[in-house]
Amino acid sequence: MSRRGNNVRGPTSALTEFLREAGINPTTIARRVATQNQPENQSQDQSVAGPSNSGDNLEDVPEEEQPEESAPRASNGRRGRGRNTGYVSDELDEPADESPVKKRKSTKGRATAAAKSKAKKKAKDDGEYEGSSEDEYKAMSKNLWSAGGNGSPKPPAGSFETCAKCEKQFTVTRYTLAANPPPGYLCHHCAKASGTDPFKKPAVPRKRVNVAEKRDVVSYQERRFPSLAGNQPSFMVQLITRYIDDVEALGDIGSVNMDEIAKALSKNRGLTPQNAHLFYDVLNKKLRFYDATNLTPDALTTLASLNPNLTHLHLDYCGRLTSPVLLAFSTSMPQLTSLTLLGPFLVRAEAWIEFFKAMSGLRVFKITQSPRFNLECMQTLAYSCKNIGELSLREIGLMDHEFADPLCSLPPLRVLDLAFPGIGIDEDGWMKIIEKHGSALETLDASKQEGFTDYVLQESVRKYVRVLFELKLDECLSLTDEGVAQFFGNWAYPISTLKDEDCDMDVDSDPVEVSLASLEPFTPNPPLHVLSLARNQELSSAALTAAIIHSAQSLTWLNVNGLRSASSEALVQLKRAKELRYLDAGWCRELDDFVMKDVVTACTKLSEIKVWGCSRVRGVGWGVKRSIKVHGIEPSGSM
Repeated sequence: MSRRGNNVRGPTSALTEFLREAGINPTTIARRVATQNQPENQSQDQSVAGPSNSGDNLEDVPEEEQPEESAPRASNGRRGRGRNTGYVSDELDEPADESPVKKRKSTKGRATAAAKSKAKKKAKDDGEYEGSSEDEYKAMSKNLWSAGGNGSPKPPAGSFETCAKCEKQFTVTRYTLAANPPPGYLCHHCAKASGTDPFKKPAVPRKRVNVAEKRDVVSYQERRFPSLAGNQPSFMVQLITRYIDDVEALGDIGSVNMDEIAKALSKNRGLTPQNAHLFYDVLNKKLRFYDATNLTPDALTTLASLNPNLTHLHLDYCGRLTSPVLLAFSTSMPQLTSLTLLGPFLVRAEAWIEFFKAMSGLRVFKITQSPRFNLECMQTLAYSCKNIGELSLREIGLMDHEFADPLCSLPPLRVLDLAFPGIGIDEDGWMKIIEKHGSALETLDASKQEGFTDYVLQESVRKYVRVLFELKLDECLSLTDEGVAQFFGNWAYPISTLKDEDCDMDVDSDPVEVSLASLEPFTPNPPLHVLSLARNQELSSAALTAAIIHSAQSLTWLNVNGLRSASSEALVQLKRAKELRYLDAGWCRELDDFVMKDVVTACTKLSEIKVWGCSRVRGVGWGVKRSIKVHGIEPSGSM
């Protein structure tokens, strides 16, 4: 208000702007309230100072005594006839002077509830409103009430004032209230007697809770590491993992829990050259790191120096292992008999050759993804390591049919893994390999070997393999449904019986020779424990049925992912495998909830199922009380 002279003012609401233009302020309101208590015979021509002087005089005199120039305003319907004198709230909408002023609407939430209801009533009467004595506004504003009703400021705290009710003198404090009706102030005793507590604190507005905060539901599961002493969480392992960098402060932990700590560190690649010393000991015989990504070549060399008595070493993700580090292994760990490396792609062929020459006592050698491992390395391995029993050469890019001869020069192997080669071994090479190692072979993985055909199964595996319990033939594109079905169907019978074979018996053959062949001792291969036929699109119902019938009584792990054309009748045969614990039936299009219900009900030891790509499986009707990990059900499913 004080800035009108310079024409600069900030934003205001519609109601404030209207009151400013109408000339209504707290001073004029106080004067109107004060004049209503004066005698009615007060002189009508009393001059009143203020911007609304003329407007106040016209409102306080009866209508018949008003000058003639006010007649047009009275006929406009804005003022009631025969109304009582005093301040009426609806007259706030009237301009202070005789010239009409455009009425502005107040913004929503600024007008009082009474003003809103009266505006609705006026809209029903074609915009005309006739005031009445019931609509008189006699309440004072908060500022006017605190000022004592006379427009003067409140006396300062500590001064003396006379109570308007009991007429006793009291000391003014910050809690002193103005009298209602004014003027004057009330002491604390009279203020409480009137029903108003001067010491009551104003109500704090309730904070509105955000919708997002209301629906903040914790839906994650905190996973803990399994305890070595039971099913309860191993808090000790978690504590050590948290303070793994303080190696010296941890002290002696014990070799029993080292493997659990190594697994915990691998989850976030927390193994570093600094904290790796926690696992080192001169007495260590076995050491395994599940993620050695952060171990530099110097750190790997230190590993070999601080663990000179190691016999078993297993390093996953050892991409920084170089040729000098491998040579350091051969010199610092002379007792090493088992070496498993995942990702040693920096080691050159010369280092492999020197390592095999130095480690003649190697019994287990398993590597994955070593692109520089060539035929010369394989020949050196076969010549130097005469006691090797487990060999795994996975994802070797330079492997071809020439690897067959060095492999045949090795002693009989219990484990042979030649999966996912760059070129692969041909059919003749596989015939020689199975003939050499079949009698002792317990685990065979020939995944993605195009030379592994139906003929190899019939004439080599069936004939020479007798103790095999794990067979993996993923992505062997040369296999056919009929050939695999015939192999599993005849595997339990000797060759001489010619059961279900497509050959004719020679009638001119010597009967003595036939009888001698039938009298040869035959030991059938026991049922398989682990079988994988994944991603063989040529295999179908016949191969699946024959495999399940052959190994149902001992099968614990089965992967038939990608057998798209297998029928539901063949898939329901899975319920025969009572010992089954793991099943991957992804992308078997005929698999549905009815088949899964039979399988889950019959296979009581089943703990993990994968059904990716099985659109008919919804997880409805085959839920069981025991805990089973199910992967791959579409979001519309119920599990």
